[in-house]
Amino acid sequence: MELTILMPCLNEAETLEICILKAKRFLEDNNIDGEVLVSDNGSVDNSVEIARMRGARVIHAFEKGYGNALRYGCENAYGKYVIMGDADDSYNFLNLMPFLEKLREGNDLVMGNRFKGGIAKGAMPWSHKYIGNPILSFIGRMFFNSRIGDFHCGLRGYNRESIHRLELKTSGMEYASEMVVMAELNHYKITEVPTTLDKDGRSRAPHLRSFRDGWRHLKFLFMYSPNWLFLYPGVILLLIGLIGSVVLFTGQLNLFNVVFDIHTFLYFAFFVIAGFNVIDIFLLVKLYAFNHNFLPQKTMNWNKGIKEDLFIFCGAIMTVIGFALSIVALNVWKNTDYSSLMPETMMRIVIPSVVFMLIGIQSLFSGFFMGILKVK
Repeated sequence: MELTILMPCLNEAETLEICILKAKRFLEDNNIDGEVLVSDNGSVDNSVEIARMRGARVIHAFEKGYGNALRYGCENAYGKYVIMGDADDSYNFLNLMPFLEKLREGNDLVMGNRFKGGIAKGAMPWSHKYIGNPILSFIGRMFFNSRIGDFHCGLRGYNRESIHRLELKTSGMEYASEMVVMAELNHYKITEVPTTLDKDGRSRAPHLRSFRDGWRHLKFLFMYSPNWLFLYPGVILLLIGLIGSVVLFTGQLNLFNVVFDIHTFLYFAFFVIAGFNVIDIFLLVKLYAFNHNFLPQKTMNWNKGIKEDLFIFCGAIMTVIGFALSIVALNVWKNTDYSSLMPETMMRIVIPSVVFMLIGIQSLFSGFFMGILKVK
């Protein structure tokens, strides 16, 4: 079989019939060997009966969630290619030939773009059209070097075997993002075709929840891009902290009649510690992702360069340096017969001492943790 038209379904009795009829007419009019597959996700209305009556094949995805329904549908599709679309009559199942043609050309994933094809009045809330979707799609393009303009279009086609190899895992609406992200990370051949979006044909409210599902999409994009989530913020924090600490270590800084002293020095020291912590988390996440196939193996070759022994050794040296600075501070205090000290002087020794010991101890134990994570 060449094509499966896949529809996730949860109480879609109002619109499911028209969607199935359009999909079957598309197959018949274009002489395509295909099927209409309804992946039911626990409907309590008569959606299943309608689907069977109109000649669709019905499977039951018992685990709740949009992603679960579509993933189960992909696993049980008979077609070489799959075109998935919501069963709310917002997508035109009569106009699927551009998707199929691109799939026949060898593309692994063919995305619909509603902004290029046309969005009917009232079909998409203004917050989704002008804020949520453009922002999330922009972040997706920036994080994953993608050219897709509409990350969350519900009408898309794919080579079933190619998508099956990705082993997609998410259960909810973020499945739409996961498919694009993992396809990009695995260097799949991806293209985009214009498609239209009509007003939802149901009288009830949609399953989509703007804030909840938008946050799940955003969180997913960050989770699958450790560079943007951990590395870049960590490097920025560390550089700001180091530059500021070096400048204020020797004494006050008078800038435009504003005096920066040990109090500012303390904040810069905090930036150093925070930046190192975030970078450390980045390295640990990368190792975890490599060993647990959280990210494609081909993007993780550099992990072999992470040497836990080096972290342990450097951590031990920094801890010793911090301890040595503490002894210097103690001797200075001793020379004053343990009386009151000038904070402006002593804190320039104590602050670096604490920073070195904190980073040293964390680096030392992180080295052992890295060794544990490398165990298959």
